Amino acid sequence: MITVHHLNNSRSQRILWLLEELGLEYDIKRYERNPETMLAPESLRQVHPLGKSPVITDDGLTLAESGAIVEYLVDRYGNGKLAPALDTPERLRYTYWLHYAEGSAMPPLLLNLVFNQVEQKTPFFLRPIAGAIAGRAQSSFIQPQIALHLDYMESELNKAEWFVNDSFTAADIQLSFPLEEAATRAGLAASRPKLMAFLERIHARPAYQRALDRGGKYDLIGT
Repeated sequence: MITVHHLNNSRSQRILWLLEELGLEYDIKRYERNPETMLAPESLRQVHPLGKSPVITDDGLTLAESGAIVEYLVDRYGNGKLAPALDTPERLRYTYWLHYAEGSAMPPLLLNLVFNQVEQKTPFFLRPIAGAIAGRAQSSFIQPQIALHLDYMESELNKAEWFVNDSFTAADIQLSFPLEEAATRAGLAASRPKLMAFLERIHARPAYQRALDRGGKYDLIGT
């Protein structure tokens, strides 16, 4: 039986969604973030040394990293679903988007989250300095990078309904988290209608809704 070590409001939500799309049975072991630090609990280190989510266990295997988990589940249990055939141009495009999500799209969004918290978590007498540093980082690098990636993804959806082609794949599941993060905290809005329509389509999928029912509260749905 597959077990998902599921942290609230995290990337592990899309693993639950993938499992629902594949129609697989699975168990959930739940973990809650520290309400002050928003970090995962120490108990996750007992599952994987980095103490992060998602992590799955399956048939004696422990596997972390969203992209690796998605590839493993689709390759082992997909029976041809949610991924293009091997040795096709679509498969290469699928692999690209699967890794682009965390390798390129997420880093500026993570920096945005960190720098947005700098000023409020800095001692009062240092806030003007911290605010100036954070503001400069945001205006000179973080926000331009976020805009660059959102514009890129918007333009790619002019080519087809989904990121690989006109068929929904696991790459779309992988891309859901950075786009939900962008819509919640980084300015993704109606000015990029293709991306907003993408979010509407994925949120309407029955498997997505079932994953929400299983996973519990997920603040990034508020897009």
